[in-house]
Amino acid sequence: MAEGRDARPAVDAGLQERTTYLLVDGENLDATLGSSVLGRRPAPDERPRWDRVLDFARRAWGTPVKALFFINASGGDLPMSFLQALVAMGLRPVPLSGAPHVKVVDVGIQRTLTAIADGDGHVLLGSHDGDFLPQVEALLGGDRKVGLLAFRELANAGYAELAASGLEIFDLEDDVRCFNQALPRMRVIDIDEFDPLVFL
Repeated sequence: MAEGRDARPAVDAGLQERTTYLLVDGENLDATLGSSVLGRRPAPDERPRWDRVLDFARRAWGTPVKALFFINASGGDLPMSFLQALVAMGLRPVPLSGAPHVKVVDVGIQRTLTAIADGDGHVLLGSHDGDFLPQVEALLGGDRKVGLLAFRELANAGYAELAASGLEIFDLEDDVRCFNQALPRMRVIDIDEFDPLVFL
């Protein structure tokens, strides 16, 4: 009986220690919002509320979250007020630099996904970019949870194919609810979710 009591806390502790790594491709999300949804550069109040994204990451699988926000800082300038706001919300900025031909954010996220694969942490990736497909696919297949945060209809088609292997796809607007106003998106609407008042 003593053995049973000793074994259970060890299992619970292991579950509690598992971390969800939230990796945000800030440049990709901003560019997709601007070019493919709004058709122009987003105004500050049209951008995602990153505190809501972080809250969603915590709720998704009920684990502590380590949030990394990747930024291309190759130009040498840092948007300090924005970075300080991220830090205040609990996200850690990762400003990267490199040669002009190097996609530093992509390389940084790819390396981070590969490093996470050596542990047992869950992963939420905020991006539409197919450059991460090999690393995301490598994370699937075990008991690790792996998710994508994106505009569902704008994510690389390869992610939808990985759903059969366990990838969860969360829509930034519908699931994460990180915007203050409805976005002018053109997409197929499931009839069970159709609200005619949105169109009236």
